[in-house]
Amino acid sequence: QVQLVESGGGSVQPGGSLRLSCAPSLSLSNFALTAWYRQTPGKERELVATTATGSDIWYAAGVKGRFILSRDNVKNTLDLQMNDLKPDDTAVYSCYVAYDGKPYWGQGTQVTVSY
Repeated sequence: QVQLVESGGGSVQPGGSLRLSCAPSLSLSNFALTAWYRQTPGKERELVATTATGSDIWYAAGVKGRFILSRDNVKNTLDLQMNDLKPDDTAVYSCYVAYDGKPYWGQGTQVTVSY
């Protein structure tokens, strides 16, 4: 079993920034894959950014150039720096890891971008 604790969500105006953090109960080095997803009501969960090693990072087209995914091996966190936020970024963001062939999700943290 893996527990994932997310933090850093909140409300911000368009153009603002937020930093999400995901703290797993095991070392990041244990995970074959780590990622952040997001979901809005009535829509399918969307992959935002993912990495296997921390250096090979994939971003969704809608966030590329604005979001930065990073793995902090000292703090043992998976972080998502979100810059130039837009109203369309409003969603519940969830951390994801793959461990021992199984998927694990965090509880989700709300990000709201509005005036």
